[in-house]
Amino acid sequence: MSVVEQRYHAVIEVLSGAKVTDVAGRYGISRQSVHTGVRRYQEGGLSALADRSHRVRAHPMRIPAVIEAMICELRRAHPRWGPRTLGWEMARRGVDPVPSRSSIYRALLRNGLIDPMARKRKRGDYVRWERPEPMQLCQMDIMGGVLLQDGTECKLITGVDDHSRFCVIASVVARPTGRQVCAAFATAMRTFGVPLEVLTDNGKQFTGRFGGPKAGEVLFERVCRENGIRLRHTQPRTPTTTGKIERFHQTVRRELLDDEAPFASMNAAQEAVDAFTEHYNTARPHQALEMAFPADRFFAARAGQQQRQQADEALPLRLPASLTMAIPPPLSQAVSAPPEVITDDETPVTEPMALQAIEIERVVPDSGNLSVGRQQVWLGPDRAGLAITLWISAAHLHVFTAGGGRLKTVASRLTVKDLAALVASGAARPAGPAPVLEAPRHRPAIEVDRLVSSIGIVSLASQALCIGAHLAGQRVTLRLDGITAQVMDGERTLLRAVRCPLPITECGRLRGARRAGPPPTAPTGPVTVQRTVSIRGTIMVVGQKIQVGRVHARKILDVVVDDTHIAIHADGEPIRVVSRTTTQEITRIKSRAHTKQRKTS
Repeated sequence: MSVVEQRYHAVIEVLSGAKVTDVAGRYGISRQSVHTGVRRYQEGGLSALADRSHRVRAHPMRIPAVIEAMICELRRAHPRWGPRTLGWEMARRGVDPVPSRSSIYRALLRNGLIDPMARKRKRGDYVRWERPEPMQLCQMDIMGGVLLQDGTECKLITGVDDHSRFCVIASVVARPTGRQVCAAFATAMRTFGVPLEVLTDNGKQFTGRFGGPKAGEVLFERVCRENGIRLRHTQPRTPTTTGKIERFHQTVRRELLDDEAPFASMNAAQEAVDAFTEHYNTARPHQALEMAFPADRFFAARAGQQQRQQADEALPLRLPASLTMAIPPPLSQAVSAPPEVITDDETPVTEPMALQAIEIERVVPDSGNLSVGRQQVWLGPDRAGLAITLWISAAHLHVFTAGGGRLKTVASRLTVKDLAALVASGAARPAGPAPVLEAPRHRPAIEVDRLVSSIGIVSLASQALCIGAHLAGQRVTLRLDGITAQVMDGERTLLRAVRCPLPITECGRLRGARRAGPPPTAPTGPVTVQRTVSIRGTIMVVGQKIQVGRVHARKILDVVVDDTHIAIHADGEPIRVVSRTTTQEITRIKSRAHTKQRKTS
C-alpha cells in the first residue's frame, strides 16, 4: 500500500466518524498529520495527499539578484579575484551593505564560477612578523621561468619592502650573476634610499659563506658592508623566512607569466614586468595590508619617516668602482632626490677606471712557486734563482726572463685595486702597453683512417675518442690539428667535429698518419637528430634552447636542423618551427635516453 493510499484510508475513517486519536494510533502517525491530511483532502481531493516540496519559498537573508549579477560580472572580468577582493571592489563602488565573504563564495558556487574546495589545514604555526616602517628591511631573491620565444629562460631579480610589500626591484637578466644582482640593488638604493637591513637566502650571489674552505666576501656583501646595511640570511631549507618575496613570486607567475606567451625578447619581457610591477604597487589591493595598495602604505609611511629624520644628514651611497655596468631603469618615480654616489677612489661611478699594468722584477724562489699579491705562479724548482720580470694587468700575467724570452702567460687574478696597492708599496712600477707575443709555430694537420666500433669509438694511440654511435661500423677519416678532430666520410664531407685528444706533435706518430688534404666540406641538406624533452618542456640542439611545452615532457622528439630553421616533430607531425640563431655544429645525433636504456638493459 502506497503512502497516498494510507493517508486516504485514514482520512476516510475520520470523515466516517472515527476519532482522530484512534486513527493516528492505528496508522502510527501523529494527530497533526491526520488533521493535515483531512484539510488537504477537503481542499484538493485525492491528488492533494501526495508529498509536497519542503523548499523554503522566501529567503530573507539572500542577496538581491542585482548584487549577485554584479558579483558574477566582476568575477568574469577578473577570474583571479576571490571573495575578499570582490567584496572590496563592491564596497569601492558604493554597494551597501556589502555581502559577506561566505555569501559571495556561495554566489560564485551557485553560478559555476568556482569549484568547491576543501578547506586547507595549516601545516604549522608560523610566527608572522613585519617591520614597523618602510626601508627598514628589504627581502631579495631570484626567480626563473621568464621564457623567450627562442627557448631562452631568463631570470628575474626581485626585491620587496617588508613593511609595505612594495616592489623595489624587478630586473630581467639573462644570467643572475653577482654583478647583475648588485646593479639592480644599486638602482633600488638610488631610487628609494638605502635600507637598514637586507634579507636573502644563501645563494652564491648573496653570500660566500658556503663557497668552500677558501670562501671570501662576494660583491653583494661588500656593497652592504660599505653602505652600513646589515645583511641577514635564512637558515638552509627554510623558505618561509622569506615568505613575502616568495609570495610575490607566486603572484608574478599566476598573474603575468601564466597568461603571457613567451616574450619576443628580453626587452619585451622587461617592459611587461615593469607594467605588472606598476599595477602591483599602485592598483592592486593586497590582502595582507587589509586591501590597501602597497604604494599608499610605502609612500605615506616614508613621508612621515622623512619628517622625523629631516634633521639627520643622509649618508652618501658607496659603490665599488668596478660596478660600472649598465643599470636597469627605475621602476617608478623616486620618493626623494637620489643619494650621492661615491666610489672607493672618490670618482663618480659613471666614469670607469682605466685598466693599468705594472711590472715587477723578482727572483724565482727555491720552491719554484712565486707569489705576487694574492696570486701564485708556478715556475718549477729547476728555475730557482732565475731573475724574471712580470708584466701584470687585470686580465693577463706574463713572465719574461731577463733576456726578454717569455716563460709563461696565465690569467691575472689581481684587481685594479691590487695593482695600485703594489705600486703604492714600491714593489712594482707602472708598465707600458702589453708586450707583443710571438705567434706559435704552425704545424700541418694530420689525417688518419679508422673503423668506428659498435659503440661509436675510434682509437688514437692510447686514447679512445667517441664520435657517435650512429657512425658504428663505418670507416671514417679523421683530420687532426691538435685542437679539433674533424670526422669525414669517403667524399670528405664533414660528419662531426670533436675535441682532439692529442697534441699536434703526437698526431704525426699515429698509425697510418699522413699529411692532411684540403679541409672537409660542410654537409648539404638538413640533418635529423633526436632529443628528449625536459620536465620543463624544453630541448637543447646546436646550443639553442627551444620551448616545446610541458605536454611533451620526457618524450623523444625528432628535430630537423638546417642552416636557417629548426623543425620539431612528434610522432611524425610537426609541432613547432623556429629560426636558427646559432652556428654551432651538431655533435650528438641520438637522444641521451637511448644511452640510459642501453645501460639498464
